[in-house]
Amino acid sequence: MAEKTPVTAAVRMLRQHQAVFSDHLYEYEEKGGTAVSSRELGVEEHAVIKTLVMEDERKRPLIVLMHGDREVSTKNLARHIGVKTISPCSPETASRHSGYMVGGTSPFGMRKAMPVYMERSIVDLPKIYINGGKRGYLVGITPQVVVDILKPALVNAAA
Repeated sequence: MAEKTPVTAAVRMLRQHQAVFSDHLYEYEEKGGTAVSSRELGVEEHAVIKTLVMEDERKRPLIVLMHGDREVSTKNLARHIGVKTISPCSPETASRHSGYMVGGTSPFGMRKAMPVYMERSIVDLPKIYINGGKRGYLVGITPQVVVDILKPALVNAAA
């Protein structure tokens, strides 16, 4: 691809940890989500991982990593982590916590340190595609890179 790879906070963090990753740029579509990125990259939507910024009832932010073709059961997640409720943050709040624009949120290089929860079955995939910190840019990595760098709690929160 002729377009130059963006150097985002996520890319800097991956390089700092000497992580092996591949760059995948695609034409971003507003509200297209993982269906668009999986189609554009020619990979299964199940291997495209969403980075969701959510919060508990006390407005404490957290990150949820979920398969692109699955939804998060906020009830299951709340029960698992011992809080009353979990809900998605507004785009403005998510941006303020993460430092990224919604649609370009990467779990790497966040502005604010937040607990990370990852759907347990993600670790079973040979390779995943996760946002690299910019709309229209995913990085291909092994799930082990996420585990090694972010140390997420593994959960069963898919709806």
